[in-house]
Amino acid sequence: MTDAFEDYCWKDVVNAELLEIYEPYRRDLYVGPRPAILAIDLYNKAYLGGNRPVIEANRDFPGSCGENAWKAMEPTQRVLVAARRAAIPVIYSTRHADTNGVQSTHRNLSGETEDLYAIKEEFAPRHGDIVIYKERASAFFGTPLVAHLRRLSVESLIICGESTSGCVRASTVDAYSYGFHNVVVEECTYDRSMLSHKVNLFDLHHKYCDVMHVADVISHLDELASKAGAELRAAE
Repeated sequence: MTDAFEDYCWKDVVNAELLEIYEPYRRDLYVGPRPAILAIDLYNKAYLGGNRPVIEANRDFPGSCGENAWKAMEPTQRVLVAARRAAIPVIYSTRHADTNGVQSTHRNLSGETEDLYAIKEEFAPRHGDIVIYKERASAFFGTPLVAHLRRLSVESLIICGESTSGCVRASTVDAYSYGFHNVVVEECTYDRSMLSHKVNLFDLHHKYCDVMHVADVISHLDELASKAGAELRAAE
C-alpha cells in the first residue's frame, strides 16, 4: 500500500529500492504562505491536434502535448478560479515566436507564428494578471519574474503547466534556488512523454517542491478565500 507522501502518478515506475534511497527527503507537504500561481506555457501550441494520443497529434502538429494537455485543462481551470476567489496573484509564462535565434530547447522551432504562443482562450489572463515572456526554459531566466514576485510579497508558488520535464522543471528548480516554497499540482502539469512526466515529478517532489493533488490545493485556496472574506466582514 502506498503512503500519502508517495501516492502520485509515479507509483508504477518507481520501485521499493528507489523509495528507500529517497527516504531522507520525506517531510510534511503544504502550500506555503503568501502564494501565487505560476502557470507555465499554457499556450495554444500545446493543445494543437485536439484531445488525441500525443503520437497522433504530433504527426500533424509537432510539439503538441495531445491528450495529456487536454486532460489537465479542467483541473487547471479550477485552480485558476480558486486562486482568483482567494485574490492571490496569477502569473503566466509564454514566449514569442521570434526570439532572434535564442531557443528554449534543441527542437526545431523555425517557421512558427505568434498565435501559437498566445495563452489558450480557456485560461485567458484577466486584468491584473502578469504575463512573463521568456526565451529559455525557466520562467526566471532573463525575465523580471523575481522582481514581480518580490513587489507582490509572494513567498511561495503554486505551479502548473508544461512541460514537466522542461519548462516546469527548470522554473521549479530556479524558484527553489530563489527561496520560494513550491507546490506543483500533479493533475495540472503535463508532458509529451508520460515517462518523463512521472520521473520528473518524482524527482522534483523529493528535492525542490511539494507535489500535491488538485483537490488539496483548491481546499487550501478556499480556506484563504474564506479567511479573507471573514476579515473583510469584520472590518465593515
